[in-house]
Amino acid sequence: MTTSDLTGWLRDSDPALRWQVERDLIGEPSEVWQATRTHIATEGFGARLLALQDSDGQWAGGAFFPAGFRSEQGAGQPWTATTWTLNLLREWGLDAGVLRERRTAELLGRNSRWEYDDLPYWGGEVDCCINAWTVANGLWLGADVTGIVDWLLAHRLPDGGWNCDWVEGSTRSSFHSTLNVLKGLLAHDIATGGTEATRAARRSGEEYLLERGLFRRLSTGEPVAPWVNHFGYPFFWRYSVLNAADYFRQAARFDGTKPDPRMAEAIEMVRAARQPDGTWLQGGRPTGQMWFEVDVPAGEPSKWLTLVGTRVLTWWNSWSPATAARPS
Repeated sequence: MTTSDLTGWLRDSDPALRWQVERDLIGEPSEVWQATRTHIATEGFGARLLALQDSDGQWAGGAFFPAGFRSEQGAGQPWTATTWTLNLLREWGLDAGVLRERRTAELLGRNSRWEYDDLPYWGGEVDCCINAWTVANGLWLGADVTGIVDWLLAHRLPDGGWNCDWVEGSTRSSFHSTLNVLKGLLAHDIATGGTEATRAARRSGEEYLLERGLFRRLSTGEPVAPWVNHFGYPFFWRYSVLNAADYFRQAARFDGTKPDPRMAEAIEMVRAARQPDGTWLQGGRPTGQMWFEVDVPAGEPSKWLTLVGTRVLTWWNSWSPATAARPS
């Protein structure tokens, strides 16, 4: 595709994606992409998810899993319960006012309990990733998640990151868990301005990933696993260098820093996955039930991945390696 063809292809999409294309790739005036963004609540993917909300504020009757789900059923992780639905609506850019008018935070505080130990929803539980998503969603909806932020700070591991398996005794950080916690802490810092402690924790987690080039083992220098360059949308909990690079793009924008040159190899992995027509192919999302599909089948050009990949490379290319500086 030519650049104009690619832009037109991306723009011919759901409002949840289209407004981001207009803002991040085309550079439309704010009144243009903001107007598109308002349509998330009334048409397309966003409107469909909003229509599925239960009267008690939840989705699918559960906090992390649908009501009645049992892991032994062997159907894979369902992506229909409250946390996963809120994650998508927030990431797509739904105006939080829509859910605040529905008193969603209040209803979840009253009616939703974690499947782990029946703990209250806005109090969090023991999984780092779940708690990070709850921080981001709580800040978005106006819930008090201060206690969960403190919990995340207290559960940082000695090597600088996080691991959801700390409950089983793990003392080494995980790429997946560290990235998910970083996203939650960034959401906190953007919403509140952050604290010295949250900023230090973010720097620590970022350094954990950067000193590994976003994909290598620190001990051997080998890629940590094949999933580092498996690009599938929705990302859900799953790490990839594309997912991580987009986090660093957002963090750099907020912090006013340049790209770290230690990301260079990871960026080349993102660039190598771009097809000759400028698209990225869907690698396949994690298995499990969804309310409905939001992207193409594996092997087909993905508008979501093309949006993310293009804006990551645009950000990276705006700085030459000679001028890129490590975050302070």
